Order: sequence, then C-alpha cells, then structure tokens
Amino acid sequence: MRHMIELRELTKRYGPTLAVDRLSFEVQPGVVTGFLGPNGAGKSTTMRMMLGLHRPTSGEALIGGRPYDRIRRPLHHVGAVLDADAAHPGRTAFTHLACLARSNGIARVRVTEALDRVGLTSVAHKRVGGFSLGMKQRLGIAGALLGDPAVIVLDEPVNGLDAAGIRWIRSTLRALAAEGRTVLLSSHLMSEMALTVDRVLIIGKGRLIEDTSVAEMRARFERDVLVRTPRTDELVPLLRGMGAAVTRTDEGDLVAVGVDAAAIGDAAAAAAIPIHGLTPRSATLEDVYLQMTDEAVEYRAATMEKELV
Repeated sequence: MRHMIELRELTKRYGPTLAVDRLSFEVQPGVVTGFLGPNGAGKSTTMRMMLGLHRPTSGEALIGGRPYDRIRRPLHHVGAVLDADAAHPGRTAFTHLACLARSNGIARVRVTEALDRVGLTSVAHKRVGGFSLGMKQRLGIAGALLGDPAVIVLDEPVNGLDAAGIRWIRSTLRALAAEGRTVLLSSHLMSEMALTVDRVLIIGKGRLIEDTSVAEMRARFERDVLVRTPRTDELVPLLRGMGAAVTRTDEGDLVAVGVDAAAIGDAAAAAAIPIHGLTPRSATLEDVYLQMTDEAVEYRAATMEKELV
C-alpha cells in the first residue's frame, strides 16, 4: 500500500465532455505497468489528475494512500515526466536539476548523480534550449529520479530517443521495478511496450477496458501454426479430421488453428506427407491491443484498398 497508485471512481468532465468515466485501478510495486489507450481515451488527463495538475470532478487518485497535493516534498516520493519540454530553455541542465533539488530539500550531490545516471554529464553546463528531444527526455528522467522516489510516472518516455536510448530506458525501468518501485508509463509504441512492461492497463473513452498481464492478454487470443508442404491437398483433410480450422495463405501455405505444431508434424509423418516448415505463431501485443480497443477508437481514417484485377 505504501508505494501503490490507486484510482477510485475517478471522473473528469470538461463541460459536456466526459473525459474520464469512473476509472478505478491499482498500480502495484515491483512490476512495470503500461498505460495504454487510443488517442482521446483519457490517458493524459488521468495522469495529470494523479499528479494534482487537474482536479477530478469526482473520485480520487491516491499515491501511497494520499492525494499528490498532500505529499510533503513530493520528489522524494514520486518522480514524473509528462512533458519533455518542461525545462526552461535558458537554464543549463545542472541548474534546472539544482532548482528542483533545492525546492524539495534534496542534497546537491544528487544532481551530479542523476545527470551521470542518464548520460548527460558531458552537457551538464549547456543550455537546455540547445538539447535534442532525446536529450530533453533524459533530462526529464533525471529530474524524476532526483529524489530517489518509490513511484515513477512517465508519459511517452521513449519519444525522441535513438535505439541505444530506448534500450537504456527499458533496462532502467525494469531495474527500478526490480528494486520494488512502482513504475507506470504510457506509450503508443506497442513493440516497445511488449519488451518493457509486465502488466497493462487499457482504457477507452475514459473507461477501463482491461487490467491484466501481457502474458494473459496474449493467451486469450487463438494461436495458429503456419504449415508449408508440397502436398496441401492431402494435409488439409487430415488436419480438419483432427479438429483444426485450416485456411490457405496467398503464398499457398496453410494456417491451422486448434492443433499444435507437434501434433501436425506427427500426423504428417504418419501419413508420409513431407513438411517443409512448421511455425507456431501467437498474437503480438499490438494485435491484441487493437482488437481490444477497436470499439473505443475515436478517430478512424478511411482505409485504402488496392483493387485486384
């Protein structure tokens, strides 16, 4: 409970617009939790209410059992980055962090340690206005880690980072969670989330759609096996006799659902049907996410289909 994030019937209205609708969930320590949803789902509004930047219409958001605005010296308890451009462009990286440290009673030595941890020591005394987006992201994360907090909240932390930077933030977040901290991040990069998070919270139109682990999400959707054989006409009835649903790809391969690769291989061997390829496949996090949020998508572009002649 000490380091947990709790939302209880959290609701936010902007006039007639219901941005967040009775949202309730918990974010536990020790795991990296991803916060997902289509554009307009209410993610940013929710995170701002967690951090006391927006006042809820009703309900509450608690961190360690208290609203953020009742936490004394909050940087000791919660580290957050909602906007990579939050630092004043005329300040140096060191001065920016030093101001944050002084405002929360944090030792000045922590500024040097935080800059070193995010790889900005060499530019510590350069003005933030000349930083790339990736460097600003690193500076924001340095600020979030300044007070050695138990709770980390990040909105789109990999924006602007190169491949090395993305790998760094991934390993950093997983290490923080392994230390028993509560880590919540939002992102639109499903491929990266699949490599980083342990659990996912998915919202759509301000409501909770799913609260589960990545493994549980994938397990709910059917897996299939891609089968390559020169004798498809013989294998299809054999697989259907085993209870599999079988379809053909445009390349002439078979896709079997309802039977695993080992069973297909054994049956084909017994029938003397050569197999040139057996590839078990499972849904990606992106596939599952898109299926789960399909009805909650607010903005849809028209699809362009190529006419087949």
